[in-house]
Amino acid sequence: MSVPAVGFFWGDDVFGLERAAQLLGQRVAEDAGGPIERWQVAGDETTLDRIAERVATAPLFGGGTLAVVLEPAPLARSKHDRERLIAVIGQVAPGNALALVETVDASGRRSTAMDPVRDAVRDTGGEVREVRAPREGEMAAWIEARAAERGVRLARGAARALAERVGAFVREGDIDRRRMGVLAVTELEKLALYRPDGEVTADDVAALVPEAVPASLWAFTDAIGRRRAGPAATQLMAILDSTPEPVVVAILHRRLRELIELADRLEAGEPLPAVARAMKLKPYRAERLAEQANAWTVAELQAALEGLLALDARIKGVEGSSERQRRLAWSLWIEDAVAPR
Repeated sequence: MSVPAVGFFWGDDVFGLERAAQLLGQRVAEDAGGPIERWQVAGDETTLDRIAERVATAPLFGGGTLAVVLEPAPLARSKHDRERLIAVIGQVAPGNALALVETVDASGRRSTAMDPVRDAVRDTGGEVREVRAPREGEMAAWIEARAAERGVRLARGAARALAERVGAFVREGDIDRRRMGVLAVTELEKLALYRPDGEVTADDVAALVPEAVPASLWAFTDAIGRRRAGPAATQLMAILDSTPEPVVVAILHRRLRELIELADRLEAGEPLPAVARAMKLKPYRAERLAEQANAWTVAELQAALEGLLALDARIKGVEGSSERQRRLAWSLWIEDAVAPR
């Protein structure tokens, strides 16, 4: 019985998606008893005719073809296009394979236009699977498994240290984990070269692997609210690299305004449940904001808000400044307004 020659893979783990497509090709090659050539292309850089040319004809001499189509949504924009793509899925000849790979962000949202395509893959007996990036507690075991595959010996604690270094223990749901597995494997292979005949230790990881802190607006905003200047400063540069400054200002402005209003109401003697109702906050969020407000006085919150407005003016060009000067201004705001006295 031949193995399924078509796969539809989606998720937020670039390494896992690549591995899923590779394993599909290996299974088809083993079933056909010959090698398989990989052909990879992005969905917005190819056509359905080109894909069909690669997979619709069975190989006569030599190996077959594994066609890996990254981000295939542009090939299914219209109903007619989706029907043609579904037709190509049904035309994959023995010895060939077709993998459709869709990367999603931390939210996990996908294009619904691809649902009929996914269902068509499942209906043909193909493999349909979500590939999620390992989370905090899962990453150490995941690294140990990748190390065993490569014959790399890890001392106790090394896998966890590496997981921490690549940012796996950041819990916020808005961080980008898509390339975290790729980074972990790259660093693992570098460590293997450093210790070719011995065990990789946690000290080796600390010495050779730079800390990669994934940007999280949630973590940054909470660090500001809790007056944790160190974590806020650590997140700051990654945030500014990935998020427009006016967006960061707007989010912080809302948080500081919420903290000022909540602190004012609590100081006036209102019970927290009543404050939550008045501010239209869910109980859990109200409790978190109350914990943060306890770290400030109302005067300190107002001073932080005024400093943020000055930052906003600099960003918008009221006061001319370079990017380097603006980033220094951000750091000084954290030091002057956020760090507890």
